[in-house]
Amino acid sequence: MKQQTARQHWLSVLAHSEASTLEAHWQPLQLQPAFERLRPAETGLTRLQARMGGNGRRFVMGDATVTRAVVRLSDGTLGFSYVLGRDKAHAERCALIDALLQQPETQALLQEKIIIPLAALREEQQQLRAREIASSKVDFFTLVRGDNA
Repeated sequence: MKQQTARQHWLSVLAHSEASTLEAHWQPLQLQPAFERLRPAETGLTRLQARMGGNGRRFVMGDATVTRAVVRLSDGTLGFSYVLGRDKAHAERCALIDALLQQPETQALLQEKIIIPLAALREEQQQLRAREIASSKVDFFTLVRGDNA
């Protein structure tokens, strides 16, 4: 598996965060940077593809609603986001945080107050889900009755 860059990591954490949880971590910081909406948050569909067993032939599993946004800070730094669902405010906030995380003066603060706690929360949720799934695992086996030749 390839190594994620720092930006890929924080974009993943932001995209997988709940809007209310992200808002709860963002509000106490009271950051109000000037920014311009290059691409206001807009909602569309994306096609989801899957593979049986993770390595079989690809097939179309369905469609998902995605909201994207692009913002530019006053110094020209661009922030992007794609989030599942229709929450435009969440997509815009993720794009703004992405842009601010690229700034040396705000990166450490945002990493400490937003990215690290949200990543830990996501890891905890994934482990809980994995335990739930493991508890319902069923092992199938086949009995061979003999050769009728």
